[in-house]
Amino acid sequence: MTGEAWDRDLGRPIAYTALADGTPVYKPDGERVGVVDHVLADEPHDIFHGIVVHTLPLPGRHLYADADQIAALHERGVVLSVGREALREPREPERPRVRFDGSVVESPLEARLRRAWDWLTNR
Repeated sequence: MTGEAWDRDLGRPIAYTALADGTPVYKPDGERVGVVDHVLADEPHDIFHGIVVHTLPLPGRHLYADADQIAALHERGVVLSVGREALREPREPERPRVRFDGSVVESPLEARLRRAWDWLTNR
């Protein structure tokens, strides 16, 4: 599909705050991966982290698409900038590394994967 076809089929570009659960998610080549299950964001600070995708075919599984892996958000679809194989499965975080001063060492991606896991497990 060309960029123009995406615009016609998926509607207008939107902000992450307007992205609804259940919105279809597509790979760059137009193949459907699944649907948006949850938007991960720090709304008070207006920071979009990514989305939890419920994959198809059902029963599917949950995968995390980081904001850097998303090419576009539209009214009727999310377009990834990567293939399905590049998405990560949210998982229970490993025991955090702790510095001598007691602060936790965690990469930004690890923090977002932890938030996705916490959401999936209702923590």
